[in-house]
Amino acid sequence: MSAIAKRVLAVMGAMLLLLIAASAAYYRSLDFLPFALGALLGVALNVVKVLMLDKTVNRAVQMEKARAGNYIRIQLFLRYVLTGLVFLAAALIPFINIWGAAIGVCTLQIALFFAKRLPDGKEVA
Repeated sequence: MSAIAKRVLAVMGAMLLLLIAASAAYYRSLDFLPFALGALLGVALNVVKVLMLDKTVNRAVQMEKARAGNYIRIQLFLRYVLTGLVFLAAALIPFINIWGAAIGVCTLQIALFFAKRLPDGKEVA
């Protein structure tokens, strides 16, 4: 796994804990659980997507150009299907808050932003 993927996963884990703590503080009862489960589902999806993307890049650089393009397109489509399935599950399962899932899905973009800017002694391109 690449260094940036590890940093992104660490930032997403921290953001998940922050989301759960914020929802627990907001609801001040066990009513925060549906939101927390939605956020957990969204962040879990992002973890899978980061791992898939890391594997896709590693495999695609070893392929010839035409095969690599098709492989990348298929993997992108699979990541979109997974995202759709998570939102469908969040919408249909009453104990999972869809807004929590939506915020959990957005953690990937936020984690990428912060992972590139965390101090580690070197700049990530």
